[in-house]
Amino acid sequence: MASTQSNERGACLLDAQLELYVNTLAVIKSVALKAAMDLGIADAIHHHGGAATLPQIVTRVTSLHPSKIPCLRRLMRVLTLTGVFAVETTEPVDGAAADELPAAVYALTPASRLLLVGSGNHHQQASLMSMLLHPSFIASFVRISDWLQRELPGPCIFEHTHGRSMWEMADDDSAFNKVVNNGMVSDSRLVMDVVVREHGEVFRGISSLAIAEAFPEVRCTVLDLPHVVAGAPVGAGPGVEYVAGDMFESVPPANAVFLKWIMHDWGDDECVKILKNCKKAIPSRDAGGKVIVVDMVVGVGPPDQKHLEMQTLFDAYIMLINGVERDEQEWKKVFVEAGFSDYKIMPVRGSRSIIKVYP
Repeated sequence: MASTQSNERGACLLDAQLELYVNTLAVIKSVALKAAMDLGIADAIHHHGGAATLPQIVTRVTSLHPSKIPCLRRLMRVLTLTGVFAVETTEPVDGAAADELPAAVYALTPASRLLLVGSGNHHQQASLMSMLLHPSFIASFVRISDWLQRELPGPCIFEHTHGRSMWEMADDDSAFNKVVNNGMVSDSRLVMDVVVREHGEVFRGISSLAIAEAFPEVRCTVLDLPHVVAGAPVGAGPGVEYVAGDMFESVPPANAVFLKWIMHDWGDDECVKILKNCKKAIPSRDAGGKVIVVDMVVGVGPPDQKHLEMQTLFDAYIMLINGVERDEQEWKKVFVEAGFSDYKIMPVRGSRSIIKVYP
């Protein structure tokens, strides 16, 4: 009996150690993905028709040193295990030596197709992933335990690490600013394409360039900070007007106001202030007034582990800038404090939801 108990205890200890290993080394999944984007592996596979052996991939990844090909094979093992790429093993060639390994064929998956950048991919997400994995962001999380020991209010994790906010760094560093802007654009193109196609009826009358492309009969006002408006694209269309301003000060009058992936950047007090300005800008509910929020509602959406895990991880990630991903009760608190009477949550494919908020 004692021996059996001892064996069970040993097994439990090793299982516990395994759990720690899996969580500790999870960062390897992220850096493997970043390496795949930096090397252009998805585009290399796409060049060969969507499936390629390692030697075929290497012919397109010219920046790879030949001595590191075995290391790339090991990296591809991580990327296939995590579902970024798929892999199948071909049958041994007739006459091959007994110790000659059959060739592995790596194929694109729906995820890695979103990483294609050289094939006119309108929905490419490599820019967004590159932003999320930017060294300035990742380095900040190394300081999170130190940051947690500091009293609020205080600088966010990013500012605690770099001595300036993310927005200040973007103002001073054109390369970093480009990474952030390109990431936001790539997200908007994909998310808004899906949202407009599946929930287009929600967006008539809102203020957004993306919606203007889907509904050309709608007059849209795009509000942003002066330096952003100064660099706005020319020829966006006769129904689009760019207005320099600050949503914390006022919001231009409209039938509806559209806020995509904005509220999660701010704490409750700032969100209440934004929403109060939105409420002043729109008519009553009976006259069609509403605020449309596209953001995460933690716990809402498909009830599987992957979706909940992503929402939870993103909530931790957005602490980087003192942001927060809210659950329904947290959203309700903000809406009520801002003076709104009702709201309706509509889950969207993926991790986010559309929230219609009524005055």
